[in-house]
Amino acid sequence: MNRTPLSTAVPDCNPSLSVFSQRIFNLPLPLFAIALLVMAAAIATDTLPSGMIGALLVMMLLGELLGFAGDRLPIIKTYLGGGAILALFGAAAMVYFGWLPKAVADDVASFMKGGGFLDFYIAALITGSILGMDAKVLVKVGSRYALPLLCSVLFAALFAMAVGALLGFSPQDAVVVIAMPIMGGGMGAGAVPMSQIYEQLLGQPASYYISILVPALALGNVFAIIIAGLLNGLGNRYPSLTGNGQMMPGVDVSDKEGPITLPALGIGLVAALSFFIAGQILGKFVPLHPYALMIVLVALLKISNLVPESINDAASQWFRFVARNWTFALLFGIGVAFTDLGQVIDAISLTYVLIVFAVVAGAAFGAGLVGKLVGFYPIESAITAGLCMANMGGTGDVAVLSAARRMSLMPFAQISSRLGGALILLISSVVVPLFFT
Repeated sequence: MNRTPLSTAVPDCNPSLSVFSQRIFNLPLPLFAIALLVMAAAIATDTLPSGMIGALLVMMLLGELLGFAGDRLPIIKTYLGGGAILALFGAAAMVYFGWLPKAVADDVASFMKGGGFLDFYIAALITGSILGMDAKVLVKVGSRYALPLLCSVLFAALFAMAVGALLGFSPQDAVVVIAMPIMGGGMGAGAVPMSQIYEQLLGQPASYYISILVPALALGNVFAIIIAGLLNGLGNRYPSLTGNGQMMPGVDVSDKEGPITLPALGIGLVAALSFFIAGQILGKFVPLHPYALMIVLVALLKISNLVPESINDAASQWFRFVARNWTFALLFGIGVAFTDLGQVIDAISLTYVLIVFAVVAGAAFGAGLVGKLVGFYPIESAITAGLCMANMGGTGDVAVLSAARRMSLMPFAQISSRLGGALILLISSVVVPLFFT
């Protein structure tokens, strides 16, 4: 089943058509330009409202503009993830070079972090994508997922050690300093607690280890997004390798594509927020990330057929609405708030870059190979169990799945980022003493 990308950008237009007939965010180009001028005037006159109104307008307009361009630039569109990668790294570049006023960048970052927009978005995707699945499909796919996940970690470490040895880099450092933070599930669930583990085991302050771990994490996230775009291109060229957003042959995990209704959107919003809050409550008593607990809770209720079909349908509709209207906005916000282009640039040396690439490629290769053996499509397995282990957690999941044009895989991406991240923390507490004490 071919899936339509959850993007608001329109497919390539006939070059013979006038530029004024093109649309961005489903708006005619002149109307979109007027909205941009209003935003620019507000920024120039320091009248852009702070908080949600100003931040969301900036994120939507600039995110959609960059996404529109990225989906039409030949090399970026075909091989590097298109609008997703340009929206994210274009935003990071605007902050790095000072093209986005600091007050605006700070407001966007505050909205993304303190305002909880990322949590809001991911709550909709987790709830809607799981409740929109068939319960039997969820059991069939989920029971096979652990092995590709474990093998992605194994192959990432093996590739890192092999490339490190060829380049004169310590195999221990290649695993502990580069591979493990990359596979650790992002900053909050990975690098930060990992630095505390390293502090306890190795003696230096946690801040010292953070400065070492973060460049690997950031650069690994870049490669995960790029490889996701390349895998999408590979799947287009060799259709037998991919399910176009489905994990297994004959198993459809797509959301329902019925008409969207206004009452259902309200119900879906309440369902998503309620499940998110339930995950936070469970996190007080269970030592797992609230995202992971939310996934488990939603999946258990779905498998048990305890959620009314009307709620399932409403959650699926809300998921589709959020993904189609705010994906580029979210990616722009991720670029501003979570992507430090300076750290990526500072980390660039040939040896370091090659080892980081080896880690991400190894994760994708191991997950894809073993996923094929357990019955998954290799590209979908490589993206979810591989690349979504090697990215920056929730922010990276959105970027990777957008670049791969497979947003329906969000539940599996979140399993990789959250449960997989917990697995890496456990491994690090065992492996570090073996290598360094």
